[in-house]
Amino acid sequence: MPTHDIWKDMFVMGLPLLEKILRPIIVYLFLVISLRLSGKRELVQLNPFDLVVLLTLSNTVQNAIIGDDNSVSGGLIGATSLLVINYLVVRFLYGHNKLEQIVEGQADVLIESGKIYTDRLKKELITQSQLEAAARKQGFDSLQEVDKCILEPSGNLSFVGKRPDPESLRHQELVTHLKNLMEEVVRLRGSQPPARA
Repeated sequence: MPTHDIWKDMFVMGLPLLEKILRPIIVYLFLVISLRLSGKRELVQLNPFDLVVLLTLSNTVQNAIIGDDNSVSGGLIGATSLLVINYLVVRFLYGHNKLEQIVEGQADVLIESGKIYTDRLKKELITQSQLEAAARKQGFDSLQEVDKCILEPSGNLSFVGKRPDPESLRHQELVTHLKNLMEEVVRLRGSQPPARA
């Protein structure tokens, strides 16, 4: 194969420039809408099935993005189009809070005041065992220690631990003071000279 053909295959696009720009933008918009409709869980709380879907999804849309063009130039233009459209969308949403809420969704409270909302878990397709696993990752031994859990628009789960009531705090404080006093008494008794008879 002559050197001229190698350079031609690498850099001469097989599709028109406008098509190379429009294909990634259309696929990008489709994926953003599809992932938004599939729920927040898909973004972070991936199980093996979700991971397989996302991996095959990227392979499935690859041809839609590049078409019949395997040139380096075509790939660079497609990648640049994706990066630019993502930058523009993020930049646009930054200044438009209401539109951002529509695109990204709102936070969903899954646990409040220690009460687990199973209907909300079901809506987001999160099992209680998945919720418990996420709580353990954030340092909680069980969901009984959780006061509030929020599923953020990004798909992250935020946990807030239960705070003891003021009476429990006062009791704990008194027990600590009593323990310190007992240790001080023991220390003082040990340092006193023996009593004279």
